[in-house]
Formats: sequence, C-alpha cells, structure tokens
Amino acid sequence: MAKVAFLGLGVMGYPMAGHLKAKGHDVTVYNRSPEKAQKWVAQHGGVYAPTPAQAAEGQEIVFACVGNDDDLRSVTTGEGGAFAAMGEGTVFVDHTTASANVARELDAAATAAGFGFIDAPVSGGQAGAENGVLTVMCGGDQATYSKVEPVIASFARMCRLMGPAGSGQLTKMVNQICIAGLVQGLSEGVHFAKRAGLDVEAMLEVISKGAAGSWQMENRGKTMNADKFDFGFAVDWMRKDLGIVLDEARRNHARLPVTALVDQFYADVQKLGGGRWDTSSLLKRLEP
Repeated sequence: MAKVAFLGLGVMGYPMAGHLKAKGHDVTVYNRSPEKAQKWVAQHGGVYAPTPAQAAEGQEIVFACVGNDDDLRSVTTGEGGAFAAMGEGTVFVDHTTASANVARELDAAATAAGFGFIDAPVSGGQAGAENGVLTVMCGGDQATYSKVEPVIASFARMCRLMGPAGSGQLTKMVNQICIAGLVQGLSEGVHFAKRAGLDVEAMLEVISKGAAGSWQMENRGKTMNADKFDFGFAVDWMRKDLGIVLDEARRNHARLPVTALVDQFYADVQKLGGGRWDTSSLLKRLEP
C-alpha cells in the first residue's frame, strides 16, 4: 500500500481517488474548491489538505487530474504547488488531458528536482472512472513507470507505457482523433436511418455486431436516438482536447482534415447551447 495524494476532484478525479482509498492506499486529497474535498473525505475517509504542496508533503506518489495546461502548472510549479514539497524518489502522475509540451516541461522540472514524472491521460469517461476500468496511456521512463503501475491499477483495466515523456499525451490525442470521426459517422448513420424510416434501435442492434460496431455505437447509439445528451463527456471538454490535437498537428505536420471539420461541428453544437452536452450531441446539428 502506498501513501498518495490526489489533486483535483472533478468528475474523473473524485471516483479515481475513491478507488485508491478503497484499495487500501493512504490518500490525501486537494481540490480548488475545498467543499468538494471535504465531501470526498466525509464519504471515503482519508485527509484533506488546503494546498497542493501540503497534500504532496510526505507522499510517495502524487496524482493529479485537473482541467488544462494552466491548471496543471498551477498545482505543480505555481505558488503552493506540489513540486516544491516532493521528495527525492517520489513520483508525480498526471492524469490531465494536456499538451505533450507541458508534459515534457514538467518532466524536466521533476528530473532536476530528483523525483519522477509520468504523463498518464485516461480514456473511458466518467463511467470508466466510477467503475474503475479506465485505460491509461503513459509517458516517462520505465523505472518510474514500474513504481506507479500497480497503484494506477486501482482504477484501470489497461495501463501501458507508450514511450518517453509526452508519449501518453500523444497517444490520448490519437484516441480523441478516432473518437471524433466515429461520433460524426454514428451521428450521420442515426440521422440517415431516421430519414429512411428505419427502426433505429433494431438497426443499431444489427450493425453493432458487424464491422461497424464500436464503443460509441454500443454506449451512445440508443441515447442519441432518444435525444438524451445531459451526461457523459462534455462538448466543451472535447473542443479543448481537439484544440490540443490540432496544435500538435501544426507542429508535426500531420494532416487531420476530418478532425478539423468535426471540431467545427462541435463549435456549432456550442452555439446551440450544448457546451455541456455529451459529445454524441453532434446529431443535434443534423436534426431540423
């Protein structure tokens, strides 16, 4: 069992930290709004700390899952940040979906200070976090990764080291590229089926067992047909992620025409007032 801290108790971090405690780890939590951290402690036990540095002090591993690059810098190298309190040989594990650049930047800062850093974005959404079955894509060195892999297993069904610092974030970018195209294709398929007068649920049941089948079809097809989008991974978050993808593509000269187009389709959904709708709401821009 490990002494750990968890920084950021949003829709992902809250249940992830809960799984760590349930597995017997000694957990200290920090959240920007202290009420959420206090609620977590009341529910799970553990300890609340008022700053990232106080949460990180004396811990073997410090996990974080915050909003973006700036949030991540704030809880690591900002005033009261965790890095100032971390001891030699400890490890910082970042589950934020952020840029590869900030992962490399923080890895360099951690190395200079004598502790390890792993960028470890996740896939599986809120349900995956709540059920402890996330997929975790990691970047860093093998020795550091080996220290944290058994602890990450508390909330993951798949965890793999993809390469040096930044490789986890780059893998997550591929994940988001693939999801964007899949959701747009599924939206067009459902829309077409409705226009053609098909029984949409029967159609989804049949084609989901063939080559068109996907996680998105199995988990979002019926809710899309029922016009239900008030759950899941928000459009605003997806646009943040796709912005990171497209920035990286400009640097490495990858050609992503479908991803760029779907990003603009999500902008249309935001204009409809759907910034907090699930990403499957791409269907809404096709409906009259």
